[in-house]
Amino acid sequence: MWKATFLAIGISLCILGGEALVIEKALLVPTEIKSQKGLFGITNAIAQQREVKPPDWAPWSLLTGGMVVILYSITIPKRNG
Repeated sequence: MWKATFLAIGISLCILGGEALVIEKALLVPTEIKSQKGLFGITNAIAQQREVKPPDWAPWSLLTGGMVVILYSITIPKRNG
């Protein structure tokens, strides 16, 4: 179980690092605006956009960390029974 958990974490880190290497910035836009009914009427929640710019060190650090975790998960011995 631990082997699969560490392998999944390592693969996820490598994918995230690859994405950070390819993109320059990401614009996160909410898909749904929820309206709330207040005490005096209906007020709409304002949807805010977020811009995420990965720092220069992030892609290579995530890729390296993911590969180290993958190599560690490969070396975890299987338990017999």
